[in-house]
Amino acid sequence: MLNQRALNYLNEVIRRGSLRRAAAYLDVDASALSRQIKALEEELGVKLCERHGGGMHPTQAGQLLVHHFHTQRAQEEAVLSQLMELQGLTRGDVRIAVGEGFIADLIARPLGDFMSTFNGINVEIRMAGVNEAISLLKDREVELALLYAPPVDPALYCHVETCQPLDLIVPPGHPLCTLHRPINLNDLLPWPLGLMDNPFGMRQMVNMVAHHERVHLEARLHTNSVAVLKNFVRSGIGVTFMPELTIIDEIERNEITSLPMKYSLMNDARAQIVSLLGQELTVAGHACVKHLNKGMRFFSSNAPRLLR
Repeated sequence: MLNQRALNYLNEVIRRGSLRRAAAYLDVDASALSRQIKALEEELGVKLCERHGGGMHPTQAGQLLVHHFHTQRAQEEAVLSQLMELQGLTRGDVRIAVGEGFIADLIARPLGDFMSTFNGINVEIRMAGVNEAISLLKDREVELALLYAPPVDPALYCHVETCQPLDLIVPPGHPLCTLHRPINLNDLLPWPLGLMDNPFGMRQMVNMVAHHERVHLEARLHTNSVAVLKNFVRSGIGVTFMPELTIIDEIERNEITSLPMKYSLMNDARAQIVSLLGQELTVAGHACVKHLNKGMRFFSSNAPRLLR
């Protein structure tokens, strides 16, 4: 039987990148932590981590053990949650990574309904772009992630997927509204453009289309905030890209207009609820997926303009 404390220590050293940071996080003495890992290495006869570039990195054997540790812990959490369900108890924690574009839809009603229905389940929400959200899943920091326009990744399992095109959003009455056709990238060149930063799915999709079309887009505003981009457009300063549901309230108040783009890559953009492939969800996690699938407009059906 592997020493679970030593496995936990190894996991934190690799996750934090140093013995000192791992010891501080675990609130243990660094020398005690080092001794536990050393004893595990001697027991197994293999090196588990090495120092490279000022940080601790796992060997192949270390990666294998940490993967085993995460799998074992996830299976244990799933079994314990199932045992509680057999007793009529629905308790636990759900950790979710969420892009800012989903927040209004999530907070509007589904999150409150979920917490009222399952008052024994605690929810932790981590704001993250698509790249960070996937990393959080792989590091087992979260159980679920809500992703927009994610890259294809064989390590992820998709529970729910809908089509949510990436549209151009402009102030009402903008000259681009008079074109009465799908917009192409060259149409945008005269207008100030705002873009999300590179770690976000919306920006990555725009980059791919611009590269394919050989159009150089010069953004006047770069940000990691959906709210900043909304205000950038609403105030009449410039234009940007967002899925319709992210700005549905502003559309209904006639503060922002959504225009379709001509590119199939943008019109086929997907929103997904994902977890890590091979990691069994807890009962709380399964309940959360079902609730978000039913309650969030992003996941209950395709984009409103497609349905129209």
